[in-house]
Amino acid sequence: MTSFYQQLFQKRLSDVSSNGFASLGAALLASFLRRPCPLCQRPTAKSVFCIDCERQVRSCRWSNHDDGMSTSLPILAWGTYRGALKRALHQLKYQDRPDVAGPLGHELGRLWQQMAVLKRHSVVVVPIPLHPERLRQRGYNQAELIAQDFCRVTGLSYLAQGLLRVKATEVQHQLAPSSRQTNLRSAFRVGPDWGSTQRSKSVLLVDDIYTTGATAEAAANELRQAGVNVVGMATVARALLRHPGATAAGARDVAQKPQPHLTR
Repeated sequence: MTSFYQQLFQKRLSDVSSNGFASLGAALLASFLRRPCPLCQRPTAKSVFCIDCERQVRSCRWSNHDDGMSTSLPILAWGTYRGALKRALHQLKYQDRPDVAGPLGHELGRLWQQMAVLKRHSVVVVPIPLHPERLRQRGYNQAELIAQDFCRVTGLSYLAQGLLRVKATEVQHQLAPSSRQTNLRSAFRVGPDWGSTQRSKSVLLVDDIYTTGATAEAAANELRQAGVNVVGMATVARALLRHPGATAAGARDVAQKPQPHLTR
């Protein structure tokens, strides 16, 4: 229905453009077609989130980004998987709101620019892929959308098909931690985008959520077996693990400092 009205409105704009109303009509059209805030459904001016919900998303920002940097696969997480950020990622993945990826990828890119630990590497960005069937159902890969905006901010190279998902796995969050690695066995394969120039660079994986690390490790191992160096993963959110085996870094949930307004 939106597409029909958009075409109708654009036709009317072309009819009146000679009278000088086109710019006004274009502004009205943009306002008419803008989707409401994904968290509260209130109208927004130019941002994806309304001002109040942006503030709530920012309250989930991780306070100590050095957590996880000294592990075998360093993890750079923008926020903790809770509250408004958790709801935003749910809207992105399951409620047909691909626009949510924009501001989150942008902020993750800004965080990367502040981190010297991983930034010293010459890297190419590879998003965690979806299986083709799940991609068909959802219509987009949320990790790929996040990676695109991440790369716009950082200027890093981007390989959309640096990694393929060749096995239809069960949804990870529905499985016990002990079953997640088994679920992902042989799930990934090195993609067709690799050339001699790219292979000389290291890989930074990008995903929306980091939970137990099973997905990240499976993806990294597949690339390493092909001779590709993986320096770490950048992710929008990191889960706060509450089970007995959770690490101190993963279980930490501390007060966050106020942050500036989201740029997108």
